[in-house]
Amino acid sequence: MTDGQRGRHRSSDKEGKRTIARLMSIPGVTAVVIGRSYGGKSLGRDRAVGDFKLQAKVRGGLKGVLQTSKGIQEIFIQVGEGAEEVARAIRDKF
Repeated sequence: MTDGQRGRHRSSDKEGKRTIARLMSIPGVTAVVIGRSYGGKSLGRDRAVGDFKLQAKVRGGLKGVLQTSKGIQEIFIQVGEGAEEVARAIRDKF
């Protein structure tokens, strides 16, 4: 019997948590949801742990990837209204 806490990855490393907090501080962002983690992957040579790359606008928000110490994590950013303004603010911060 499981306690409901096993299975899917629900956290990030220290730098990842800082990046998620920075994303949450952007006006218009209502939630940040951690998705799948891929070990051994990278955003690129010039990217450091904690870097974020915005990928696409999707229904209900924005999708991107976060560089962690062990690989990358998919991130979904839930946006109330004004997804374009939020995307612009994210690009300016990262």
